[in-house]
Amino acid sequence: MSETILIRGARIHDQAAAGRPADLLIDGGRIVEVGAGLSRAGARVIDADGLIALPGLVDLHTHLREPGYEASETILSGSRAAAAGGYTAVFAMPNTSPVADTAGVVEQELALGDAAGYVTVQPIGAVTVGQKGERLAELGAMASSRARVRVFSDDGFCVWDPLIMRRALEYVKAFDGVIAQHAQDPRLTEGAQMNEGTVSAELGLTGWPAAAEESIIARDVLLAEHVGSRLHVCHLSTAGSVDIIRWAKKRGIAVTAEVTPHHLLLTEELVRGYDARYKVNPPLRREQDVQAVREGLADGTIDIVATDHAPHPAEAKACEWQAAANGMVGLESALRVVQQAMVDTGLLGWDDVARVMSTTPARIGRLDGHGTPLTAGEAASLTLYDPTPVRPFGRSDLHGRSANSPYLERELPGEVRWTLHRGTVTVADGALREIGVNA
Repeated sequence: MSETILIRGARIHDQAAAGRPADLLIDGGRIVEVGAGLSRAGARVIDADGLIALPGLVDLHTHLREPGYEASETILSGSRAAAAGGYTAVFAMPNTSPVADTAGVVEQELALGDAAGYVTVQPIGAVTVGQKGERLAELGAMASSRARVRVFSDDGFCVWDPLIMRRALEYVKAFDGVIAQHAQDPRLTEGAQMNEGTVSAELGLTGWPAAAEESIIARDVLLAEHVGSRLHVCHLSTAGSVDIIRWAKKRGIAVTAEVTPHHLLLTEELVRGYDARYKVNPPLRREQDVQAVREGLADGTIDIVATDHAPHPAEAKACEWQAAANGMVGLESALRVVQQAMVDTGLLGWDDVARVMSTTPARIGRLDGHGTPLTAGEAASLTLYDPTPVRPFGRSDLHGRSANSPYLERELPGEVRWTLHRGTVTVADGALREIGVNA
């Protein structure tokens, strides 16, 4: 429930401020005043001295698994995980059962997200029926539904047929949509188990070549240019991919790209221990690729950080490497990993973090009311973050149904202290709250 809240002394970081300390008065789910020495009788006071205030984080790439795979995650459990990580909005990928390829399914997801109340859940629609890559899904019906879908993806599968991809790009122009491509040539990655290179050769594992990602991105930016449509590249992971996106942007092509926290920090060397927590698609790459994607995010070639939060039950990971599922959970750890990989290394400032983890993902997804400046009149969706502590990331930090995090027992900086979603406190003094029907 929204209440009157007075936040005192937070260091505001957004597109309109650069770390200045200020008080924020929140009432009716909105910021009503920003300034110094504010007061309001009866308001709940939050002492934010030393805390960074960011617009609520927005994740353009989350797997919530519901409907169909509730053993891994539900919209409620995933929303709780998101709030714990400082998120106030997540875009739910369509690889559910049934696949989110109709207006009915995306409206169901929207309703479940609203009922949970922790974050805004914005469904992503599938590009093709059943994500099979054979014919276009009901893009127009999903766009005009109550879910107002603007992002479409077959994530987990590449829209490999160039004619289908072209038609999808043409179709979404009518309602300012965007196609988010999982760039993976399926023929070049048959049986792939990890990044192709020296380590895969030493371990005897089938490699996933960088060219399988880069060739699809190169094709699709040219298709986007040809039809004059918007393309978004999911979980970019190689130095060559960064070069292609940089070239496309210089050419004026309407392309955006994301990188995951794990591709900013972790390398293929971790696969040597055959710990399936490190098995992901696209795979962990070389140190050179990690440095390239960091530089690409820092110079604006890569637009956003997206988690690719992919929960799996324990049995899907507690098995031999070849049989293990791809994917990592990442909502609770994302901001801490970005601090370690980008802020503490001097590559990004906190204003930049607000841009790549809130403002720009909301803009790409055309999500109103999120990623907005922390100024009077805007929705009170924000995160208060303490960058100073350093401690191991533990099982108690996870709030979803799955524990397949690659960061367990790894020291990470920072802590989300408070999260507010449209004026409702979802995280209070570092603890996830019970809200709504769950209270």
